Amino acid sequence: MTPRLAVAKSSRRDRSVSDTERLLDLLNRLLGSTFRQILWRRALELELTYSQSQVLFHVEQNPGCHMGDVARAFGVTLAAVTQVVDRLEQKRFLIRGDDPEDRRVYILMATREGKDLVAELRALRRDGLERVLVKISARTRAALIEGLEALVDAASGVAEPASARSATRRVRPPQGGVP
Repeated sequence: MTPRLAVAKSSRRDRSVSDTERLLDLLNRLLGSTFRQILWRRALELELTYSQSQVLFHVEQNPGCHMGDVARAFGVTLAAVTQVVDRLEQKRFLIRGDDPEDRRVYILMATREGKDLVAELRALRRDGLERVLVKISARTRAALIEGLEALVDAASGVAEPASARSATRRVRPPQGGVP
């Protein structure tokens, strides 16, 4: 490899890393400041943690899901999900019931209060985003949407990180007996 080619490849890699870091920074700033301030003001009134709100959103979107499904969706242990579900049950935002097909697992359902809260938080999120989007041009909004759609499409082909695979393995029961 010629020195010029090595410099060009290094420059592309550096630019790629800086693009990655810049995108992560921008997304964190956007989500961390703007939307969390909007959503979490209400969540704090209810003493609802970020983890609890995310699990509640997931259960509301996936009624009847198992606790193991939630653990896999977030890449956490079943014990962690159990703690969050316990708190959400105490707050009467969801209920845990027996699975009619498998007595060993529980199914999760959002209560009326939980569904109402999810609807309220979604409306707050939507209204907050609309207040941000009106500050940028239609052309910039279209470019942003196109770019994010491309990012989502590209992400769908990327393999799970090793940490997510190991977290998933922790919550799946062994197949076919003891290894």
